[in-house]
Amino acid sequence: MTAETVVAETVAGEHRPARGTNAVPAGQSPAAEPVLEPLLDVRGLTVSFRARSGPGRRTTVLKDVSLVVRPGEIVGVIGETGSGKTTLARAIAGLTRTDAGEVEVDGRDVRGLRRRARRDFRRSGAIRFVFQDPLRALDPDLTIGTSIAEGLAVAGRGSRDDRRAAVADALRRVGLDPAVADRLPGAISGGQRQRASIARAIVDDPRLLICDEPVSALDGSNRNLILRLLDGLRHQPADPAVPAGAADADPGRGRLGIIIISHDLSSLAGIADRVVVLYRGRVVEDGPIAEVFNRPRHPYTALLIASAPSIRDEDGPTPAQLRRSADGPVGERRPADACVFAHRCPFATEACDHTPAALPTIPGWTVACHHAAIWRGSLPAPRLPLADAVDAGDAGDAGAPSAGADLPMRRPDATRPRIAAATPAAVATSAAVTTSASARASVSASAAVDVSDTLTVLSKGVNNDVR
Repeated sequence: MTAETVVAETVAGEHRPARGTNAVPAGQSPAAEPVLEPLLDVRGLTVSFRARSGPGRRTTVLKDVSLVVRPGEIVGVIGETGSGKTTLARAIAGLTRTDAGEVEVDGRDVRGLRRRARRDFRRSGAIRFVFQDPLRALDPDLTIGTSIAEGLAVAGRGSRDDRRAAVADALRRVGLDPAVADRLPGAISGGQRQRASIARAIVDDPRLLICDEPVSALDGSNRNLILRLLDGLRHQPADPAVPAGAADADPGRGRLGIIIISHDLSSLAGIADRVVVLYRGRVVEDGPIAEVFNRPRHPYTALLIASAPSIRDEDGPTPAQLRRSADGPVGERRPADACVFAHRCPFATEACDHTPAALPTIPGWTVACHHAAIWRGSLPAPRLPLADAVDAGDAGDAGAPSAGADLPMRRPDATRPRIAAATPAAVATSAAVTTSASARASVSASAAVDVSDTLTVLSKGVNNDVR
């Protein structure tokens, strides 16, 4: 299944045009969509933590990261473990101290807020965070309903009855019985806790929702439910509090923007509009998810997609073609400002000793790679499939793995040991062996009984001597 096929499907199984494309019904001309002002605009964000190697040393986790989310848009953030995805989310939410950069929400720089201004911004509910571990995110001593309503209570929104009704509505929206509100987090399942965390995040209608692995603890049906919920939230009409004239002038005003961090690329392909690829704290590719998944421009993005069976293109490059050969240089040293992927990239050259700038390949699609336009022409020949690799081997060495095979090979049927047909002599021999084994087992059992009786007699004698 190709990435384009996955993107064209909804999480509910209904067909719709692929995201990021200009697909329109036959006979209709594509309408020019207005470019909305960014809801979230992150520019040059840098985050570092104190290193344990020595005083004064710091480890840079994010370096010069930029990200834009518009109203009504879902942006996926992908990358392997340790690439800085969660740190980026926490920095946007103001939960992690940043070293440099700007974080603007609705045109307001929230990174520079201090004390009272920061507290007022947090209580406004503009940004809500769905944490990766719901068990640690929910207070174990508070009921689910109290945790969900806590933000409303702190902000002083509505009466107690209004908050109770809002909690019940939020629980229904995530597929939970409102009776769950009276239970403690330890009394419900992990999937229910995850949905309760999402309910807490959406109960006060935020402007920006950040979800860190929101469906990682859910089964298939509940995963689809949450993905459809998130997809529906960003499509809701503008905030009723916005005047009609203002809504017509700015169709995105009041709509929810969503960031989803996930390792499940197929889930993102179904609902996201754009995707941002992180590697070692840097953005290596940012563009429309349909185009990026169908033909990635960065080798690392191509490696991620080739390693995901649910979305990879069968005719695209294989993971083996995108990894550095084992025969290549080991421990190759590069300057500190080299491309972050150069040590793993099979297409790296001397030009990669300098960090590439994120340049637009087409409007709305940026790639940070010196060889974005030419690396596909340097792909090595694809390795043979297993069956072809076996056929290409020598007849006398058919069972040995071929150097071109990606996976351990099974022996072909012709070389597998076969079970001979049972003959009368073989049956008789087998019966004799079975009888002999039974006789030995019987003798062993009798010997065990004799030893047990002997031990019992000796035990009685010892007890009598003691008395």
